[in-house]
Amino acid sequence: MGKIGKGILGGVSGKVANVVGASWKGIDYLRAKPQSVANPRSVLQVNQRTKFSLVLRFLQPNLSFVKLGFKNYAVKQSQFNSAMSYALNNAITGTTIEDFAIDYNLALLSRGTLSGALNPVFDLTTPGQVQFSWDNNSNEGSALPTDKAMFVVYNPLKGESILITDGAARTDVSQTVTIPNSYVGDEILMFISFKNFAETQLSNSIFIGSGTAS
Repeated sequence: MGKIGKGILGGVSGKVANVVGASWKGIDYLRAKPQSVANPRSVLQVNQRTKFSLVLRFLQPNLSFVKLGFKNYAVKQSQFNSAMSYALNNAITGTTIEDFAIDYNLALLSRGTLSGALNPVFDLTTPGQVQFSWDNNSNEGSALPTDKAMFVVYNPLKGESILITDGAARTDVSQTVTIPNSYVGDEILMFISFKNFAETQLSNSIFIGSGTAS
């Protein structure tokens, strides 16, 4: 129970309804009691945080790749934030926290109007290697023979990636990427994109697929 001494202008102590009276260094004052929030974590907030965590876990190991891959979409934000926003808005599947997942076909690691890889595939037959290959589509659309391939080998279990941002020419139609022995038995995911020689244009990355590292 609160008390007011010496009339309404006198000392105040205790609580009256949602008003708390106290004294500090001889100065009497009133303050409102903080309202408690019954549910500080709404379903919408929890869902958004879960989606954010999923995308963050995917993009962090690919940071240097994304910095180049989204350079033309970093308008009033960083390349990483641009990639994060794109994935959150386009690449999350599921309707509840239990089934949220990333659709890697839609979660771009590079983005742009340059012609991408034509019929890309990968092979994991040789231990410690990923063999990428594609068809030469030079001079089709915006593609040029001097365009350079870019590769990602993503290991979601370990939360790390092998990144190549200055790979083989488009006309080379293949490149071998070495992976560490620690990846043996892990699922790995493969992505490919292209940049032009001056790095002013990039293609959308393509998720080629996943397989077990040997």
